[in-house]
Amino acid sequence: MTKDGRHDALVERLLAGDRTALARAITLVESTRADHRIHAEAVIEQVLPAAGKSIRLGISGAPGVGKSTFIEAFGMRLIGKGHKVAVLAVDPSSRLTHGSILGDKTRMEELSRAKDAFIRPSPAGGTLGGVARRTREAITLCEAAGFDFILVETVGVGQSETAVADMVDLFCLLLQPAAGDELQGIKKGIVELAELILVTKGDGELLPVAERTAADYRAALRLLRHLSAAWTPEVIVVSGLTGKGLDGAYDAIRRHHELLEANGEFAARRAAQAEAALRADFGTALLDLVKRRPDVAETIPQVEQQVRAGKITPAAGVRRLLDIILGPRDR
Repeated sequence: MTKDGRHDALVERLLAGDRTALARAITLVESTRADHRIHAEAVIEQVLPAAGKSIRLGISGAPGVGKSTFIEAFGMRLIGKGHKVAVLAVDPSSRLTHGSILGDKTRMEELSRAKDAFIRPSPAGGTLGGVARRTREAITLCEAAGFDFILVETVGVGQSETAVADMVDLFCLLLQPAAGDELQGIKKGIVELAELILVTKGDGELLPVAERTAADYRAALRLLRHLSAAWTPEVIVVSGLTGKGLDGAYDAIRRHHELLEANGEFAARRAAQAEAALRADFGTALLDLVKRRPDVAETIPQVEQQVRAGKITPAAGVRRLLDIILGPRDR
C-alpha cells in the first residue's frame, strides 16, 4: 500500500465504519515491516481526531472463568442498547506459528455475526511491549471506525493484565464462584487493578455459591487501596447464560465513566496513559535502532551466551553493551 488514492481510500472507508477496512488497518499496525509501520502511523495520524470517544474496558480472568461467554452476552446487551462493540483479545501465541491460539471468533459466534460488533485477536508473539503498542493503536482505529465500547480481553495470567490496565478506563476482573486457593498467587495483584469485579456463572446450583463469593470479595475490597478516591470498586454476580447482572454491570460502568469524567480523573488517566505509551514506544524504538548497528548486533548474542552460562551478571552485560554504544564511560 502506498500513500496515494488507495491509502486515502482505506482511511475514508475506516472512518465510514467499514469493518473490512478496520481489519486491514489493524493488520497494518501489527506488521513488523518498516514500510508498513510508516503507513500505519500515517493512517493513525489521519484518523486520530475521530478517536478517543469510547469507553475502554479491560476484561480479565483465569482460564475457564467464562470470559468468552460473558463478553458475548454483554456485547449483545450493549448492541441492544445502541452501542457498537469492538473486542480486542490479547491471545497467547503458538510457539510454532506465532499465531493466536484462542480463536475468539469461534467462541463468540453470535457476537461475531452482529453488524455492530468487531472481534480481533492479537497474538502475543512473546513480546508484551509489542502487544501493548499494537493494542493501543488498534483501540484508536476501532474508535475512529465508530465503536464506542472497546473490550480488551486478556489471557488472565501474567503481566499482560498490567499492560492492559494501563490502556483502559476501567479494568474488570471476572472470578469463578468458590475458585479455591489455587488462584491466590495471582489474585491479589489483579484484584488491586480491578474497579469492577464480576462473579460469573451465577445461575442454577452455583447461584448461592456465587453470591457468597461476591460477599467475600466486597468485604476483602475494604482492606485494599483503591485506584480512585472517588470510586469504590463494585462486585456483581453475573451469568452469561441467563443475563443476570448484565444490566447492573452496564450501569456500574456508566456510573464509573460519568464520575471520573466529572471530577477530571478520566482526562488525567488518558493523559497519563498517553505519556506512558510515549516512553514505552521510545524505549522500544531506541532498542530497535541500536540493534541495527553491526557491532551491537554481533555483540548481543555473545553477551547473552555469557549471561546464560553464568560467566557475567546481566548488569555487567548491560554495561558492556552500553560501552559499545556510547563508548567507555566513567564508572
